[in-house]
Amino acid sequence: MNISENIKKFTSELGPAITLVAISKTKPYEDILEAYQAGQRHFGENKVQEMTDKWEQLPKDIKWHMVGHVQTNKVKYMAPFVDLVHAVDSMKLLKEIDREAGKNNRSINCLLQIKIAEEDSKFGLDREDALKIMNSVKISGFKNINVRGLMGMATFTDDMQQVKREFQTLKEIFDELKSNNPEFDTLSMGMSGDYKIAVECGSNMVRIGSSIFGER
Repeated sequence: MNISENIKKFTSELGPAITLVAISKTKPYEDILEAYQAGQRHFGENKVQEMTDKWEQLPKDIKWHMVGHVQTNKVKYMAPFVDLVHAVDSMKLLKEIDREAGKNNRSINCLLQIKIAEEDSKFGLDREDALKIMNSVKISGFKNINVRGLMGMATFTDDMQQVKREFQTLKEIFDELKSNNPEFDTLSMGMSGDYKIAVECGSNMVRIGSSIFGER
């Protein structure tokens, strides 16, 4: 698996308008550095402790994305450095990110995770919950977070028509929320198996792991 070549392939295929987040969870520093040396700067992790260890060891201009489910008691560990939290699924978590970002004199970017998949194992909000949270964010006057958009994961299935419908649903919710939240600029959807459909449906951030680093 040639990580450098894979990064270059995705970068040229996606173009400058779509952000490539290389999902580096469980991967060693050497693999991340190889991708970094090929020009990659956005990396995604799903465990706060692992991401923190990597942040301490690796170049400081890397933008770290937390793509996994976050427990509120872990926010303090990533607050000094995390660039974007993809999987915000409660007001409680947003409050904690705002509080810890404030302690670090930072502003942290966040995405609301919308549940579009049929699988019970997936976390996320429904449309009404997302609308309520965005209304609450306006009232709360958070100083240290920016809710920049939405993230979602399609059902793990070979039925690409279903995947497409789910991505289209997410894009519709994104457009609806964006009409009242002009700061919305990020729609994170699409992974190694379905990123092409996601881009067709309007994604501007894809999360690619196995197609860059190989199977785990």
